[in-house]
Amino acid sequence: MERNKKVLTKQDLLPQVLDSNALGHFLDSSTLYKPYADNVRDFYAKREYHYAWVDHDSLTEQAGNFMNMVRTDPALGNDTSGLQSKSLDALYNDVGVDSGKVHPGDPRIAQLEMMLTAHFFLYADKIWGGRTSDSTKGLDWYIPRKKLDMASLLQSVISQKSGSFTSDEPVNRQYKLLRDELKKLADVDKAGQWDTIAVSKNILKPGQQSPVVTSVKIKLHALGDLPDADTSASFTPALDSALRNFEDRMGLKVDGQITPAVVKALNVPLKNRMEQILVNMERLRWVPADPSGDYLLVNIPAYKLYVYEDGKLAWNCNVVVGKPGGSTVIFTKKMQYVVFSPYWNVAPGILAHEVLPAVKRNPGYLARENMEVVTGTGKPVSGVNFNKYSGSNFPYIIRQKPGGKNSLGKVKFLFPNEYNIYLHDTPSKGLFNATDRSFSHGCIRVQEPEKLANWVLRKDSLWNADKIHTAMNAGKEKYVQLKGDEQVPVYISYFTAFVDSQGRLNMRSDVYGHDAELAKLLFAK
Repeated sequence: MERNKKVLTKQDLLPQVLDSNALGHFLDSSTLYKPYADNVRDFYAKREYHYAWVDHDSLTEQAGNFMNMVRTDPALGNDTSGLQSKSLDALYNDVGVDSGKVHPGDPRIAQLEMMLTAHFFLYADKIWGGRTSDSTKGLDWYIPRKKLDMASLLQSVISQKSGSFTSDEPVNRQYKLLRDELKKLADVDKAGQWDTIAVSKNILKPGQQSPVVTSVKIKLHALGDLPDADTSASFTPALDSALRNFEDRMGLKVDGQITPAVVKALNVPLKNRMEQILVNMERLRWVPADPSGDYLLVNIPAYKLYVYEDGKLAWNCNVVVGKPGGSTVIFTKKMQYVVFSPYWNVAPGILAHEVLPAVKRNPGYLARENMEVVTGTGKPVSGVNFNKYSGSNFPYIIRQKPGGKNSLGKVKFLFPNEYNIYLHDTPSKGLFNATDRSFSHGCIRVQEPEKLANWVLRKDSLWNADKIHTAMNAGKEKYVQLKGDEQVPVYISYFTAFVDSQGRLNMRSDVYGHDAELAKLLFAK
């Protein structure tokens, strides 16, 4: 939505004028709108108290559009916070006549005018800004929240001559896509019971027959995975395709079979799925509405890295993220370095709990793992009595040399941060084939590191594909500092519900329990 910040002229204003004392009384007497009293006062003061929603004897088209959006927004659900205001709805209906007209001289017109403005600020703040408090650090979310200029938003809305403004809402595109999916699930829920399918250890495959097949078909058809309705008990090729689609968008093993995992996913109550969508819509209220330029996005629950060019998805690949208890932090920084053939400096926690105990058990451990002991300046140290030290008092650095065994593989990508998290290659390629890929100590292992290195350095004339390949296999560490305009933002995010590039609703497990914590805040009542 293009923000309207121009200076208003008399021609821009509606003729009626509010009584400033009446406005003050309205704001002082309203508990619901009290947090937005200053916004409302400033808004009307700048327009010399002229009306914004009522023109002579008619409600503006934008008043009707706004009311319709509030009444039908599925994100409000069973709202208890006043966003679906019964008093505003009743007043709007009482004051209005046919075709957006109002009763001339109705003393409640001024009340409706003020309430529409106050409610806009409430709605914009909660629905476009976030229904939880500004502090999201208690939710382990360290990506700064977007800033909303609500006064400019309101001026943009009322300045539009015609048409709905829902397409121009200041929210991320994913928010709108999830809202549409929320409506679809609500319709499925209204259509009938979501019966539980009996879970069995038996796996059903194409060509087999079972009553379970019928139940699975009914649910997959309702969800849109199975295009044509079919209540037969035969496991058909169409069901095989539908299952593969469902498995893929649920993050399950894609094999076209009715497994216990598939039945379990189909048995999740629709209410739970809708709440999962609402939780992720809340997160999407916090992020930039229209990310532009080049950037990298890691979605932890999806175990994916997404590469964006000029705001559009270019490619993606699998990643391995931190295991529960060693979780990957949600934050954003700019990538500053690509490091070829890197050393791996063992982190303090790994040093204390894994490496030092291993060295004490087996003096040959360091040599076997191609590791060495060095000072802070990188000078080798020999003859260390490891039995004298624990992880907390070890005075040196243990690092793994570049090479085939190096835990960081052949390249790492640094976006310096206080969490010591970065992207890197790995020699453990088999883990990328797992369905759940939370195995690391917090850093993010990338399935296609050489492709990522080529992408990151594609604008640097000093680096081509051959030179990058050589540096990755040189066995000698080399830092490449990215130029200012080539330092792409890296977003480490957490979305368990999202719509993919094929327009399909995807759901993932709440691997770190962040959904559960946010749900406590959103659905406490």
